[in-house]
Amino acid sequence: MAEGFDPVDVAIVGGGIIGASTAYWLAKAGVPTALFEKGILACEQSSRNWGWVRTLSRDLPEVPLALLANRRWSEFQQQVDVGYCQNGLLYLQENDRDADDHARWYENAKVYGAQASFLTKRGAQKLLPASARAWTGAMYSASCGVAEPTKATAGIAALARQAGAIIVENCAVRGIERSAGRVSAVVTERGPVQARSVLVAAGAWSRLFCGNLGIEFPQLKVRGSVLRTAPFDANMWVSINGKDFTCRKRADGGYTVSQFSASLAELVPDSFRLMTKFIRPWIENRSIVRVRVSERFFDELRIPRRFSTDRETPFEHCRMLDPPPYAKGVEQAWTRLREAFPVFNGARIAHSWGGYIDVTPDAMPVIGALHDVPGLYLASGFSGHGFGIGPAVGECVAALICGNEPPVDLKPFCLTRFA
Repeated sequence: MAEGFDPVDVAIVGGGIIGASTAYWLAKAGVPTALFEKGILACEQSSRNWGWVRTLSRDLPEVPLALLANRRWSEFQQQVDVGYCQNGLLYLQENDRDADDHARWYENAKVYGAQASFLTKRGAQKLLPASARAWTGAMYSASCGVAEPTKATAGIAALARQAGAIIVENCAVRGIERSAGRVSAVVTERGPVQARSVLVAAGAWSRLFCGNLGIEFPQLKVRGSVLRTAPFDANMWVSINGKDFTCRKRADGGYTVSQFSASLAELVPDSFRLMTKFIRPWIENRSIVRVRVSERFFDELRIPRRFSTDRETPFEHCRMLDPPPYAKGVEQAWTRLREAFPVFNGARIAHSWGGYIDVTPDAMPVIGALHDVPGLYLASGFSGHGFGIGPAVGECVAALICGNEPPVDLKPFCLTRFA
């Protein structure tokens, strides 16, 4: 047993929004829980995303998670500052095709409880500064909002600690131990910690971790890029998706700006290993995700796919994935925002950054038990959707681990769908 760590019922691998949220719900239920993060909390994508808490335009099975998460974000904000604000979200339209696409999504999503309204051109303009583009209307949700990625995970982890969870940073989990075929411990860089159940919520690292256990998890990394402005008043509080740019107001007074086409899929060895599963999504989304060859191929080629837990592993060799932003992508988003809303010509870019998004072939996460290893659970592959639904995912996973019925049906998120 690792020095200083008592046995726990549940060990969590990964200190992002999913891991922290699960730790909170487990601890609140009185379950002895320890979370281990190889770096610091939310050092990767959980602090690098857009900060949207949205229901609009989600994959349909995620809609119930989004609706539950909206309530949980509000409850968290009442206990600790996670930067949550229900400011509304607009999906802007420029033509009948946009309107038809939105109407089609809503017709299917309302069965799951989604709520949205459709604004006329005049109705959308009331929520926006003067625009140089001919918007014809918008799909709008007043219940969507934002939270601050740089605050949220730390705030939820603080609540988990208050409830009794152990949160350990700078301590990588190297693997697991089994007894009689089921999980019996996690092996950390400080030694083994007994645990009856283990949740892998390691984001972009989950495929490597699972692969070392002999579990095939089809997940790749996509480099997302974002910028923020210095504090600026554009008289715009609602978040917007303008198709070729996105923008939302930040708690610090600035704006977070990006676009879907700011995503970069760098070809790596796993790209070829998983080619048959990802080739169709790449083709269908080639206008959004751009495929590139880079030095990342050789970086990942040097990472061993199998490794022993009695020596340093790749998780200690690299504590944090910190890629540079895709400059062309964020520059395009910034240009298009200012073209659409000239008021932003008065704003100044303060910072831009990149981060690796964990993606699956169908852009939906895997959430559930890994039945080949009793006691092992996986919550990863959120494909850029995980931040907003994180609190609800944590609640569902905690219920699953405790043997209870999750508040949302998790069957659409099983790993076996990729078999």
